[in-house]
Amino acid sequence: MRFILIPGLWLAADSWGGVPDLLRKAGHEAHALTLPGLESRDAGRAGLGLDDHLGAVLAAVEEDPEPAVVVGHSAAATLAHLAADAWPDSVARTVMIGGMPAAEGSPFLEGFAADGDDVPFPGWPAFEPEDVRDLDDEARARLEAIMRPSPAGVLETPVTYRDARRHQVRVTLVCPEFTVEDARQWMAAGFMPELAAGDDVELVDIDSGHWPQVTRPAELSAILAAAGSR
Repeated sequence: MRFILIPGLWLAADSWGGVPDLLRKAGHEAHALTLPGLESRDAGRAGLGLDDHLGAVLAAVEEDPEPAVVVGHSAAATLAHLAADAWPDSVARTVMIGGMPAAEGSPFLEGFAADGDDVPFPGWPAFEPEDVRDLDDEARARLEAIMRPSPAGVLETPVTYRDARRHQVRVTLVCPEFTVEDARQWMAAGFMPELAAGDDVELVDIDSGHWPQVTRPAELSAILAAAGSR
């Protein structure tokens, strides 16, 4: 199976660490993306919007006629879902790690302050204790060293879906800092409308904080490989 790995905010391809190699050792293809504006801390981010990031994901999907498993970490869950919406016949499954798709018409992501064209990493105190519970000082330093601002224009863009067939694409939601039961309750309460509308949504626990690709790469890779094999 072919995996496309989309990093979350402030991160690029290198944030996936050993996950791509572990997937390759399991017999899969793996392509970790660096989205526009995330190439470096000094990269140009002016004028970038959600279509630029989605275009990069769709370009990776298009590289091979074989349907892909599109994996989105955190806010990139919305990008994975948008890829399924754009090309439902080319996405075999989406995997969302610690995130869920934004609702129709809402901004890609709210809650982080922009500084001009940039949305800088806000620092660890901005996160809940469950998010960072398995990140020691060394792991936090490693993550901060590879972080760079995300484009403000991407976060501010309202999300639009176009094809109801996106709900037929299989979904695996990996639950790190929250539990499977939490996710079920949120779907029932209407907080995750895009997932609640899905025909086949699998919920999987992983014992980690918000960045299991950093703290639990082997376990996360096994979950991804199992999802792809289904």
